[in-house]
Amino acid sequence: MMEYDEYQKAQNQEIKLGKEQGLDVSLYSNPEFNWLQMEQIRMGLKDKVDASVYADPAYSYETMRQIRIALYSAINLIPYLKRGFTDDDLEEIRLALINRLPIDQWLQDDMCAPQIREIRIGLCEEIDISAYADIRYNWMQMQEIRLGLEKRLNVQLYAKSLFNHAQMREIRLGLEAGLDVSSYCSLVYSATDMKEKRQAEVNRKRASGGSAIEPGADSRENTHSQSAGDREADQKKEAAASPKKDKKRPGDDLCTKEFSISIEENGNKAYAYIPWIPGNIVTKEDIYQDLERREIVFGIRDDAITDLIERKRLNEKILIAEGIPAQKGKDGWFEWFVRLDLPRIPAPLPDGGVDYVNIEAFEMVDEGEKIAVYHKAEMGISGKNIYGEMIHAENGAEKKPIRGVGFTIEPDGVTYISKINGKFEFTGGRILITNMLVVHEDVTAVTGKLEVDGSVYVIGSIYSGGYIKATGDIIIEHNVETGRLVAGGNVMIKKGSCSKNDCFIDAGGEVSGSFFEAATINAGGNVKANYIMNSMINTLGKVIVSGSKGVLLGGKISAVKGVDAHNLGNRLHLKTVLDIGRNELYEREMAKYAEKREQLVRDLDSLEKEWKKIAVLYSAGKEVSEEIKRRIHAAIVVQGQRLAELDGEVSKLVNVTEQTAKGPVCVRGKAHEGSVIVINGIKYTLSAEVRRISFKLRNKQVVMASL
Repeated sequence: MMEYDEYQKAQNQEIKLGKEQGLDVSLYSNPEFNWLQMEQIRMGLKDKVDASVYADPAYSYETMRQIRIALYSAINLIPYLKRGFTDDDLEEIRLALINRLPIDQWLQDDMCAPQIREIRIGLCEEIDISAYADIRYNWMQMQEIRLGLEKRLNVQLYAKSLFNHAQMREIRLGLEAGLDVSSYCSLVYSATDMKEKRQAEVNRKRASGGSAIEPGADSRENTHSQSAGDREADQKKEAAASPKKDKKRPGDDLCTKEFSISIEENGNKAYAYIPWIPGNIVTKEDIYQDLERREIVFGIRDDAITDLIERKRLNEKILIAEGIPAQKGKDGWFEWFVRLDLPRIPAPLPDGGVDYVNIEAFEMVDEGEKIAVYHKAEMGISGKNIYGEMIHAENGAEKKPIRGVGFTIEPDGVTYISKINGKFEFTGGRILITNMLVVHEDVTAVTGKLEVDGSVYVIGSIYSGGYIKATGDIIIEHNVETGRLVAGGNVMIKKGSCSKNDCFIDAGGEVSGSFFEAATINAGGNVKANYIMNSMINTLGKVIVSGSKGVLLGGKISAVKGVDAHNLGNRLHLKTVLDIGRNELYEREMAKYAEKREQLVRDLDSLEKEWKKIAVLYSAGKEVSEEIKRRIHAAIVVQGQRLAELDGEVSKLVNVTEQTAKGPVCVRGKAHEGSVIVINGIKYTLSAEVRRISFKLRNKQVVMASL
């Protein structure tokens, strides 16, 4: 079944609008885009921003919208998109960047939009968000801590990840009411228990003649109450802000003295404005007298006042006093002595293929080698406002020490030194230095089995039954023929693998190489090559065959996330089977998830039973160790988080297969007759050669669409 024209009415309308507006509609004339995506690309083209940066069918309409709006303010959201942020996440990041808030300092990859929003609000309010800008807190916990900081409460009493947001709220409301929250500020009490104790404390305080603010009541009057001296000072400031009114002097009947002095930038600048009014005569003395009355004593610009009066610069806003702004100190930073910019993506070849041979896969370090030095934050330089008051400068922010394995920090606290000879990686903000066994010869059955806790780098090849098992990565500089490779991480065979169905590769991560012929590959990540022939591949990721000469020919490919190849099959009709989406591999993975989940639920039930026993003992007035309570509660939280993470992984896998069904197989060159495509168990056999085609699932049928 062939469906080349899959445009819906709304899609055609977007293309028509683009043509009417004189736009290059080729950027979005693709049935892979829905009409909402097309609309975003069209609007970007119309507004003359680089819409090509987001013209990708993989991006949702909302993601496109956020990137487009950000481009209007010269903000690049693509780096955040690559970190995994989408839709609502990008909106919060964009709003922070537009307001020039230092969001990057606090942003962590696993944060969701509501968490980012709480950080953004805190930065806007200029509060110390370090108390809650941590992935350990969910957004509701962050909100409770932020609300406490805004009201200058002692949030340390409840800013603990073991408290849920409802418990935090009860403690915060107690603090707002001026209560002694120590009577219920404990993990032993549920939020309901805390609420009862808080209300009892409020009633007790009222009965004793004290005062307590009701939760939710407006406490601003209490918070901002002033002494008589403070009120008098405020009245003086109000008087100073009022229009200039001098006592009448001789001649005032014939002229006026209308002018205003406005204070801006928190007392850092003063501007004078003299309106044009018939008979309006203002002198330098008038300006100076008003400055004196306002107690403006620093940074007065005499030349500007003289110029204002002598040149009669009426109806102009003139800067007449300016303070010295405070200068924020430089933030702490790391100086690296190893390469962090090592290219992880191989260079392209002229035919569009990938150069796996010359890629630098890793960086090696020696024991005792200096890895990095941390330069501490610098003090800020204080300033002075126009009232002569000191403006305290913000000191530079310190960065947290880097965590990881395989290194030590010197007694100076800033120098990072490698503990071992090994492979260096800096990923996810962590330093990972792991054992790297370097083999300077070919690995064969004669060499014996190599089993390594770390990574293995073979400068030669794998022949005649060679065997390598590593907890980390395996990198082969040349070829693999007969052998077995088992890696907890990635496997890279730079020149490729050619065997007689006796090459076996198992990897927890990606498998890549120039070519694979008659290989059996099981991978947790993508499988990438310039051609793959007569191989059996099972991957939870995607199979990618690059280059105009790249071909996927023969064998069976089971890939949960899909296939992207230049050519599929050949003219000899060599059977090539692609089993995509919810295949047998997917079902096995889901079964593993179900087994893990069942075990986690059992463990969580056991812990909750123990917690209930403690609660019963506590209610009976029996002593219970705080350490035991803390450990059980912490274990419940950890198991709950693991369960949530597992459910998230399952949901992600389900969503991936749903997205995959919309366009899982892409053939950029020729797809030959006889090739078999199975998507979510629905089979389709290609009856004729086609070019530049994608296969997808529609109405429980596999259909084709032109690229």
